[in-house]
Amino acid sequence: MGMSLSRTEWTAEMLNTLPDDGQRYEIIDGELFVTPMPALVHQRAAVELSDVVRPYAKALKLDFFSSPIDITFSDRRVLQPDLSVLPRTRDGKLAKEFTDVGVLLLAVEVLSPSSLRTDRREKRWVYQQERVEEYWIVDTEARMFERWTPTATEPQVLRQSLSWQPLVAHEPLIVDLVQYFRDVLDE
Repeated sequence: MGMSLSRTEWTAEMLNTLPDDGQRYEIIDGELFVTPMPALVHQRAAVELSDVVRPYAKALKLDFFSSPIDITFSDRRVLQPDLSVLPRTRDGKLAKEFTDVGVLLLAVEVLSPSSLRTDRREKRWVYQQERVEEYWIVDTEARMFERWTPTATEPQVLRQSLSWQPLVAHEPLIVDLVQYFRDVLDE
């Protein structure tokens, strides 16, 4: 006679009991996802993009973060995007916790072999359901960005340049993707 296997429903509280061992622990709809430490090219891609996005976000008085940071949408949804941008609170202050603003203007994931499926499927679904304005997937091997919005059924595939304008009253950020990938891949 077979035994039924029970599945643990993970919560944000349970996540806080896990060791600080360099792995990324995230919860998507109660399921625990564990990602090992990223490779150097992954980190270089994240740092190069940070060098472009962070000053732009700061000039617009937006809050920029790089991982590790828990974005807790609910007790059953805790993600750690590689990069993220949040608005300020309604009274113009920086958020002390994600729940102070409850919305992401931008989430970015740099693909790794161990995160391909999760970043392109599970995380994308969460970011779309949570109405994240833009979700970028950086694919260093294919030298492209995938841009997702909450209602998109297909990504916008970008290889030459990327334009991001989170606040219509300000000029957009333009990223030369050809140069970006040259810098990341040291060419």
